[in-house]
Amino acid sequence: MLEPRLHHVGYVVASISDSAPKFARSLGLRWDGQVIHDPMQFVKVTFLPANLSTESTIELVEPVGPRSPVRKFADAGGGFHHVCYEVDDLQAQIKHSQSTGATLVRVPLPAQAFGGRKIAWVLTSEKLLVEYLEQARD
Repeated sequence: MLEPRLHHVGYVVASISDSAPKFARSLGLRWDGQVIHDPMQFVKVTFLPANLSTESTIELVEPVGPRSPVRKFADAGGGFHHVCYEVDDLQAQIKHSQSTGATLVRVPLPAQAFGGRKIAWVLTSEKLLVEYLEQARD
């Protein structure tokens, strides 16, 4: 049985440096100022950790360059973009998602923000964009 765990909720913003302090203040969170550039994803990201270590985080995503897959969304004002689940078996989760009508929109690739762990993107039949993050291995 696959048991994905909610890892974070992603929001697209035009500028992390402008948006992160406002998000942190409005949500009562702390922002450490760390911004990660991921050239394979054509984005910069930052995380606003939840106040409890057992809770999920907020990810802010800024497009980098005209080829960024979130460029048009950011230009249109941005907003809620995706949910991310951490999974034990990325390939099995993709197959399971496809069996429920989801479409794989981005094959698994290593992500800078997660120390090279692979992520994959699927679009559910309800048009929800879901990111799957492979679980860290000890």
